[in-house]
Amino acid sequence: MKHWKLILTATLLFITVASVLFINKKKLADANAGGIKDVYYVTVEKAAVKNLSESFSLVGTITANNDVNIISETSGRVTDLFAKVGDYKQAGSVLFQIDDELKKAALMSAEANLEKAKKDYERFLQLYKEKSVSDSQLGQAKLGFSLAEAQYIVAKRQYNDTQIKTPISGYVTARYVNVGSMVQGAPQATLVANIVDISKLKVKLNVAEKDVFSLRVNDPVSITVDVYPEIIFKGRIESVGYKSDEVHTYPVEISLYNESKNPLRAGMFARVEFTSLQERASIVIPRESLVGSIKQPQIFIVQNGIAKLRNIVVGREAGTMVEVLQGINEGEEIIVSGQNNIVENTPVTVLMK
Repeated sequence: MKHWKLILTATLLFITVASVLFINKKKLADANAGGIKDVYYVTVEKAAVKNLSESFSLVGTITANNDVNIISETSGRVTDLFAKVGDYKQAGSVLFQIDDELKKAALMSAEANLEKAKKDYERFLQLYKEKSVSDSQLGQAKLGFSLAEAQYIVAKRQYNDTQIKTPISGYVTARYVNVGSMVQGAPQATLVANIVDISKLKVKLNVAEKDVFSLRVNDPVSITVDVYPEIIFKGRIESVGYKSDEVHTYPVEISLYNESKNPLRAGMFARVEFTSLQERASIVIPRESLVGSIKQPQIFIVQNGIAKLRNIVVGREAGTMVEVLQGINEGEEIIVSGQNNIVENTPVTVLMK
């Protein structure tokens, strides 16, 4: 009897707890259905038309005026080294010596044959003047001299190629062989070293099509780098490209001389300020309002309390502002903060304007 009473008590307790949980869940659902919603707060700023500065700046990469990979023009074993990474070498300096024993012997043989052929030709020429030899005999002597001369030129070039030299003055940035290394000539020539000339430098960058027609070769520019924040380097426009890339920008090269007091190196970032553009009125927005990638910038605008995503085309930068060429109109409200928490068609609450 006690056993059945325990079972009945436990059953009634279970039913009571389940009923309470169900009622509470229903009340919570009813409360949520009563209109509790997430609120997204954003800050906006109106797109405005402003006169941009006559100058604009772009970031580019400093490159060497001349960057040359040195290859071997002959086959053989490296017997001596005359350069290490970091060395400065004048144009024509020997960097590596290749085993030249056989090449030297071939040159000596070619030189002896040339000397003999030259004397034979001179002798036959004298005899021809005395009418002691025929035209064909003189022609054979001349042909022999020409062949010997050609063989000498080839042998001399092959011997000279055993000394691998730098064609430009510059610094050795890489050395790929050591004493005892085997190198090959053409057609699978061995890369042996890299030399860069940084006495003169170039800054390579891309300029938008709206600005490129205002640039002229030899126009002066100002250049700054992070390493020397207080120093302004002077350069000039070396070339302006005539063919754009896929995002409609044109390659531009800036040249400048490297200073010994404040030396620059290839691979550094540089900011180039152009001063040749005309001042113009454009729609500008805060740079912080941009979302998406640099190539495909987007912004959110507010329309009747709803966030709308827009694709835009940006131009040059002016401080903390960005020029907008297409995508928005003057006076539209641009979301400048809070846009990372919303998506297209999200209801938003504007904190301040």
